[in-house]
Amino acid sequence: MPADLAVIGLGHLGLPLAQAAVAAGVQTVGYDTDPRACTELSAGRTPVEGSLSASDVRRMLSGGFRPTTNPAELGRVRTAVICAPTPLGADRTLDLTAVGDAARALAARLRPHTTVLLESAVPPGTTENYLLPLLEEGSGLRAGRDFHLACSPSRLDPGNRTHVYANTPKVIGGLTPACTESAAAFYGRLTDKVVRARGPREAEMTKVLETNFRHVNIALVNEMAVLCHDLGVDLWDVIRCAETKPFGFQPFRPGPGVGGHGTPVDPGYLPYRSRTPGHPLRMVSLAQEINDRMPQYVIQRCATLLNEHGKSVRGARVLLLGVTYKPDLADQESSPAREIASRLMDMGAQIGYHDPHVLDWRVRELPVPRADSLYEAASSADLTVLLQHHRTYDLQGLAVKAQLLLDTRGATPAGAAHRL
Repeated sequence: MPADLAVIGLGHLGLPLAQAAVAAGVQTVGYDTDPRACTELSAGRTPVEGSLSASDVRRMLSGGFRPTTNPAELGRVRTAVICAPTPLGADRTLDLTAVGDAARALAARLRPHTTVLLESAVPPGTTENYLLPLLEEGSGLRAGRDFHLACSPSRLDPGNRTHVYANTPKVIGGLTPACTESAAAFYGRLTDKVVRARGPREAEMTKVLETNFRHVNIALVNEMAVLCHDLGVDLWDVIRCAETKPFGFQPFRPGPGVGGHGTPVDPGYLPYRSRTPGHPLRMVSLAQEINDRMPQYVIQRCATLLNEHGKSVRGARVLLLGVTYKPDLADQESSPAREIASRLMDMGAQIGYHDPHVLDWRVRELPVPRADSLYEAASSADLTVLLQHHRTYDLQGLAVKAQLLLDTRGATPAGAAHRL
């Protein structure tokens, strides 16, 4: 059965897009090469932690959503959106393998007048220098003449109940003005506002700026956290005061590390040949270096606290609270919890964890004991470390029960715990 839209890649980007499209009455097919993902979705279950709920998936299915592993479905749609994952590779560049695979699968079945959109996080130039050649060579069609091509980077914020797909503006950069307008016509059905960029590179660079803005500012406040601790200054009170300034300041808060799917991108290092000379972003590299140091700083604080109370890390019982990258979600993508647990284990600590959203947690392929009773576990642990502040945690009560509590999120009442 033909559909209006094919979402290619049913992960953190693709599923919310498909949900928004189905809710808007767009006949949608979801394509993924992973049979497990399609099987789970067809059964009304979500295959991705921290994404849609089972009830969300069931509503999509009742609205006509069809998950499939059959690439033939890609040749029967008016619009195809590539939402393939682009994880960081060993060289810290984005891995475009999945984007390339998606492009080849689509190109073999691409029909004239189709609108092809790229939502995956990619370096500037990817739409024109990497995606376009794959689509043209595989289809025999010409972008901008026979089919429309545009980039509209995802702005997904999982768990955000205020800014959802419908009220978050979509930035669109088309290969030609006609490509931009075709993309705008599609996204105009899903969101209240579309913002037209001058072209694909400007749209791609918008994502780079937004993501790096977050990382650079988190790095700044992480450095401030270390400095303020050394000086005996309450950083959390400093932030509270600073955010009253009505201009020129946006509050960011420190933490044990930076998780999530929005990885920092340095366009000076491109995973393909580009006409653009590489100009590394020194600020981004430094921010990444600072943020990467935060798990080790947490370990240092843990060791110091234990030592001050006459205990050694070796043999200490340490309870980690919240192992996801974001509060109130099950998603563990790039969460610093695993590195912190691993380092503590290397130092001889006995690690346990509690997380209402994660029932099974492994570090180095080894299961970590899960605490059934939070208060009992905290009272018996030599040190409890809050890594993620889930709403279900009663931090006032926890501070009373725990022998030692290190709060890396500044969520406990002032004076109730040791803060980062």
